[in-house]
Amino acid sequence: MNYRHAYHAGNFADVVKHIILSRVILYMQRKDAAFRLLDTHAGIGWYDLTSDEAQKTGEWHNGIKRLLDAEGDAPENIKQLVEPFMAVVKSHLSNGELANYPGSPVLARKLFRKQDRLTALELHDEDFVRLKACFDGDYQARITHLDGWLGLKSHLPPKERRGITLVDPPFEVFHEFFNHLKGLKEGYERFATGTFMLWYPVKNRKACDEFRSELKALKIPAILDTSLEIRKQGRDKTFDGTGLVIVNPPYTLEAELKQLMPWLVKTLEEQPGKGSYRIEWLAKAP
Repeated sequence: MNYRHAYHAGNFADVVKHIILSRVILYMQRKDAAFRLLDTHAGIGWYDLTSDEAQKTGEWHNGIKRLLDAEGDAPENIKQLVEPFMAVVKSHLSNGELANYPGSPVLARKLFRKQDRLTALELHDEDFVRLKACFDGDYQARITHLDGWLGLKSHLPPKERRGITLVDPPFEVFHEFFNHLKGLKEGYERFATGTFMLWYPVKNRKACDEFRSELKALKIPAILDTSLEIRKQGRDKTFDGTGLVIVNPPYTLEAELKQLMPWLVKTLEEQPGKGSYRIEWLAKAP
């Protein structure tokens, strides 16, 4: 799977992931103490939806565009849950039209208080230059040219001792699931009280099931897994869904997901009644 993000920015996977990220950030802000977000595969920051790459696939039309169109008719509880994320998106409308989409480091930074901090890692040379320019002069953001998998060793624990680690690799190679497991094990050993968010594509169902089984075997006390599929699996292993594993999730998150996911499926599914979601504890502390 080649997931160079400029082609896919604002798609169904992005909006699900970013809404959940916004909920986790807002939970961290219930305490006055600062926290740090470590974004290991940060990308370029902002994505131009008028670019050749975004126009070539048009995936954002079935992602963020659908959410913008559906938000007005959403139930009040859903509006409240998606509002922090949608406010960031709407802040960069151009003449009322969607022209740019925020990647995870920009979304987080827009939601931060003055005491919160961002560490964003990006290995790709050109993308790093663009990401660094995006945060030029921002004292709350540290942008580093580094392999994100190495960052789980070198950047944890954060000095704030409170934090979220978002691991969102491109899945250009099959063994990214192994990298997730290895990276989580190393990161958790260094920062057992932190929240880890691991994104994965729902494409090869067997690989996803094996990944979940291996996560259970790590014996980490609290692991919540959620995924959303926009279509039923066909004969080919297509990119049918998006998954997110949350280690040490906020205690409020499960209840929020139970509200959000049915609405997101209805809004994002390819055909009515063909989408689905799951919310499952892979490990739950007593």
